[in-house]
Amino acid sequence: MALTTSRPKSSRPRPQGVRAVTPTPSGAQAFVDSHRDEGTAELFGITELCKEFGITLRALRFYEDKGLLAPRRINGARVYTRRDRARLALILRAKAIGSPLSEIKRYLDLYGDHGEGRAQQLTYVIDRTDTAIRELEQKRAQIDETLAELQLINATCRKHLQDRRQVEGKQRKVAI
Repeated sequence: MALTTSRPKSSRPRPQGVRAVTPTPSGAQAFVDSHRDEGTAELFGITELCKEFGITLRALRFYEDKGLLAPRRINGARVYTRRDRARLALILRAKAIGSPLSEIKRYLDLYGDHGEGRAQQLTYVIDRTDTAIRELEQKRAQIDETLAELQLINATCRKHLQDRRQVEGKQRKVAI
């Protein structure tokens, strides 16, 4: 159910810039569109965000259920702000590098309502990435060791197989 603006039926004057809202059958997108600042796209519908980020409606609702996103609701329709959009981008980026949702939530919660926790967020990210870098470097060293060992085993086996085939080939020639 969309929302469109209409003139109020009361005789009281409305403050400038305030619109009366009445539901219409065209969907929530009309409401979202009517409340955008020119060129800034302040509000987003659920379908719009899903398409932009290549995720499903179910995924977006899941993040909402986990407390990672808190869209506004207008006549039951979810309406996302630029802040929600930025949070979603951070969520997806953090997931892509393997962060669990609990860490992502903690990071987002550090920000606060008005950015007062930005320094805490940065400190948290530095600590977390330092740890992740150390862990990955250790894994890389282990992988390099394992690769070297496997390459040695592979080369040794190839050599033995080649030697064996040469001996068998000579035995066949002698038998003929």
